Amino acid sequence: MPNTYQASSPLLPQINSPKDLRALPRAALRTVSDELRAYLLDSVSKTGGHLSSNLGTVELTVALHYVFDTPRDRLVWDVGHQTYPHKILTGRRDRMASLRQLGGLSGFPQRSESEYDTFGTAHSSTSISAALGMAMAAKLQGDPRYSVAIIGDGALTAGMAFEAMNNAGVQDCRLLVILNDNEMSISPPVGALNRYLAQLMSGQFYAKAKSVGKKVLKGAPTLFEIAKRIEEHAKGMVVPATLFEQFGFNYIGPIDGHDLDSLLPTLENIKNLTGPQFLHVITRKGQGYKMAEADPVAYHGPGKFDPNVGLQKSAAPAKPTFTQVFGQWLCDMAAQDERLVGITPAMREGSGLVEFEARFAQRYFDVGIAEQHAVTFAAGLAADGLKPVVAIYSTFLQRAYDQLIHDVAIQNLPVVFALDRAGLVGADGATHAGNYDIAFLRCIPNMSIACPADENECRQLLSSAFAQNHPVAVRYPRGAGAGVAVQADLQALPFGKGELRREGSRISILAFGTLLYPALAVSESMDLSVANMRWAKPLDTALLLALAARHDAIVTVEDAALMGGAGSAVQEALQAAGLVLPVLSLGLPDRFIEHGDPAKLMAMHGLDAIGIEASVRARFGALFEADSKGKPLSKAA
Repeated sequence: MPNTYQASSPLLPQINSPKDLRALPRAALRTVSDELRAYLLDSVSKTGGHLSSNLGTVELTVALHYVFDTPRDRLVWDVGHQTYPHKILTGRRDRMASLRQLGGLSGFPQRSESEYDTFGTAHSSTSISAALGMAMAAKLQGDPRYSVAIIGDGALTAGMAFEAMNNAGVQDCRLLVILNDNEMSISPPVGALNRYLAQLMSGQFYAKAKSVGKKVLKGAPTLFEIAKRIEEHAKGMVVPATLFEQFGFNYIGPIDGHDLDSLLPTLENIKNLTGPQFLHVITRKGQGYKMAEADPVAYHGPGKFDPNVGLQKSAAPAKPTFTQVFGQWLCDMAAQDERLVGITPAMREGSGLVEFEARFAQRYFDVGIAEQHAVTFAAGLAADGLKPVVAIYSTFLQRAYDQLIHDVAIQNLPVVFALDRAGLVGADGATHAGNYDIAFLRCIPNMSIACPADENECRQLLSSAFAQNHPVAVRYPRGAGAGVAVQADLQALPFGKGELRREGSRISILAFGTLLYPALAVSESMDLSVANMRWAKPLDTALLLALAARHDAIVTVEDAALMGGAGSAVQEALQAAGLVLPVLSLGLPDRFIEHGDPAKLMAMHGLDAIGIEASVRARFGALFEADSKGKPLSKAA
């Protein structure tokens, strides 16, 4: 394909669907890719979002939609944060300004958003399983459509990906797995020879010759084994084929994922093959934007920025984030206790472990995108006398639930789970919201759950958790808190005990986590009592029963799912004590909450000060009409 193609007018505005793309001459695709990359950079710089990964998949996306008959042929993007080019080419170009905003486009594939988003993704390593399911459905339906899974080298570290390949390798279906390799060092330099060999190995001649040769040589076992070894050795000189072919895939590649002259003929050849195919594609994160190429981590998920200037270091924030508080605590506690080890499933930066790795490299373990392994690995460390701290997003701990129960809780091992991104996370939406941790942890025997209200309490409750001889989770949200100064010492708070923060009349609010501060604001205007409960499990029943004895009603507030959450724990405790009084539980409803600004989402669900007060007045208005002297109780209208 000549790179000198000149369009008489911009091509991208003419593409409102892959059908429009496929109507263009092949020679135009380089121009389309260049325009798509420029549009992507301009768009993301205005909204924020994932950038490096999307810049790296421009040509691959163009080639896939050009060669395959999408949406009839299924594309499943693993994780999905590299699908902005896909969204732009599938009729959503004009909506990119709404990306990751309330009511706007999702940052991930979403079946309800477009027929081209054939499977919703956001957590890693699910694509091969889903695409295999689609391929088998097509076979059972007698439909020759193709199913394609596009998975990154990081996601391929997860066990689920290998489980899917193990299953796929014995199925006779039209499945293509594309390894989008942008970091691994297993590949040799990519060039003309590899391009030629990739096209050769994806062609009919190679496939037929290989098949016929095996049939002929089967009758002569010794010759067959020699031929097999020669083939593996010949391919092994230029490609890391053996591993994937042992799973039953026909391995093709590696090829340059930015070279349309490689991608297009190889994909067209693969379409004519039967059985599971594995295409190894080499791409570069940040491709085409020098600043992102130089620092793909910084440009992985930037906020708004000027693409002509690049990301600028902002002034140090006035308040540390909860993640920073955790990272500093981890270093301080590690310096004090040599038993501490830190574990992350491929989230070093996001979970605040950069300094810990630098200072305590021998006690730092990044296990890759393998949450199940991370938890059982921690259990093994704890079983032999160490004190592991698993730094993991709340939403990602869901992926290791069996290990949490079977390997940690049943054996009552002292593992600390630092649950970052608890509650609503905003732009990433329902897939990344940590709404469910209180509910799914509270029912596990031996497990305790701490809910710090602010930055200093986060540090103190982490110390409390570390001091226990059983599993404890400390949940905290993304970003900064109330701005409370963080003490330098490692003082622990009493295990399982809350505190009364304000004494008021008639009604007491029991706050779990950072909603303490809007609850305090409401208490001032309504003269309510407020308890900072600190622990969802064990619940401070002594404090609860004392408050129940001198108040007419209880209100619970939490930034987590109401069903099975801390409010449910309060009602269970009151029932167990034989106490009957009104309880109003405020939290997140029984539905998935989409992406948007976290403050707006909390307000929409009545979890800011205004919403809490409105809910209390709506439920208990009669209590505020007058006190025993006939005077208004409330200081607010």
